[in-house]
Amino acid sequence: MLMPKKVKHRRVMKGRMRGKATRGEKLSFGDFGLKTLEAAWITDRQIEAARIAMTRHIKRGGKVWINVFPDKPVTQKPAETRMGSGKGNPEKWVAVVKPGRVLFELSGVPEPIAREAMRLAIHKLPMRARFIVREEEV
Repeated sequence: MLMPKKVKHRRVMKGRMRGKATRGEKLSFGDFGLKTLEAAWITDRQIEAARIAMTRHIKRGGKVWINVFPDKPVTQKPAETRMGSGKGNPEKWVAVVKPGRVLFELSGVPEPIAREAMRLAIHKLPMRARFIVREEEV
C-alpha cells in the first residue's frame, strides 16, 4: 500500500475540507482523467483498488498516472478501550481530496475503453467523480 517513508509528525489533527482544489485540476500527463466532484478522504487501499480495476480493464495497455498520495495518518483507538488516555495509534493513511482534483490520468487506449476503466475505478472510491477528456490546444 502507499504510505510515506518518513513523516514529521506521527499524529496530525483532523482538519477541514472546505473549498475547491487550487492545484491539480487540469490533466497534466494523460489524455483522459478522473475528476472529483466532492471532498473526501481516500485511503491507500481505495487508491490501490481503483488502480487495479483500471489496469485490469485496459489489459496492461496504455499508461496510468496516480496524482494523489496518502500522506495523512488517521489514528484509531483499540476496540473496547475506555475514553481518555490520549490519542490512538496511526492505523491507515489517507489523501485529502477537494472537489475539482484530478485523481487518475490515463493514455494510450481508445476513449470507450478508458471511459469504462474509469467507471470501474469510480465504484472503488468514496465520493462522486467524473470522466474528463483533454481538450485540443488551438
